[in-house]
Amino acid sequence: MFMGQYLHNLDEKGRIIIPTKIREQLTSTVVVTIGFDKCISLYSMEGWEKFQTSLLTLPANSQDARKHVRLIVGSASTLEFDKQGRINLPSNLLSHAGASKECVVVGVLDHVEIWCKEVWDKYQNEAMDDMEEIAEKLLQSGN
Repeated sequence: MFMGQYLHNLDEKGRIIIPTKIREQLTSTVVVTIGFDKCISLYSMEGWEKFQTSLLTLPANSQDARKHVRLIVGSASTLEFDKQGRINLPSNLLSHAGASKECVVVGVLDHVEIWCKEVWDKYQNEAMDDMEEIAEKLLQSGN
């Protein structure tokens, strides 16, 4: 399981170092794709296979399901780590996340998210303001 948050910079070629604590749980190959809330999602190969399986359960006759699958799978790329523990993020994903220099790498249990620092800071501040209310709603819904 992935957890924690780490500040790292993108270099001029769009490469980012994935922290050692996260990289130790991964093989040399990962899958990246668009994530929710304007981030980039990174999956281990095993995690990606599980995620793909969940996408396959969506109804093919649903226009929303087709859009969802097309956007996520169509934006996915398989990447390999270089000797310095970096991955080279595709420009379409960097654009989606608004990432240019400072990024935050966030462990989110079954996957990792890469955020533009400014977007992450805003998201985190807003989420913190609503944390108790969200927890109460989740508890009431049984999730």
